[in-house]
Amino acid sequence: MSTIRIVRDYPHPPQKVWRAVTDPELIPLWTATGAGARPEGFTATVGTTFKFVARPKPGWSGVVLCEVLEVREPSLLRYSWRDEGGGEVTEVAYQLAAHDGGTRFIYHHTGFTGAGGFFMAKLLGTVRTRMLTKGLPAVLDDLDGNGTLRPDSTLRPKRH
Repeated sequence: MSTIRIVRDYPHPPQKVWRAVTDPELIPLWTATGAGARPEGFTATVGTTFKFVARPKPGWSGVVLCEVLEVREPSLLRYSWRDEGGGEVTEVAYQLAAHDGGTRFIYHHTGFTGAGGFFMAKLLGTVRTRMLTKGLPAVLDDLDGNGTLRPDSTLRPKRH
């Protein structure tokens, strides 16, 4: 079984990182360095079903179906992940912990099986690494102490 595990340390408090990764208005700003997915119907509440919607690509509708499985604010968000076109159900977890005056963020995506799963994990791993190395830090840097985008921020949600 293949998995994606990415660990990043951010010089921001856990509550601020939590807001950036769970606020439906902020999520598309840091995922823009990947496929630019926006959540539809997302709340950090167990049992919530939602979709990540991105621009379609050849062979992919751009839609991923998800369900929130576990929430422990501000330290854990876990949800299921399945391509709208079918395939296996995998799981994504965001783990946050205070670390060296900031936050250690662990992204864990599990459940990929077989050769297809291996290649999907490689592809998604590359995209997620870019989002967590470039996209999320840019959003965190543009949030004020209350977790709101600063008025002078150049980050703006893209309208699909």
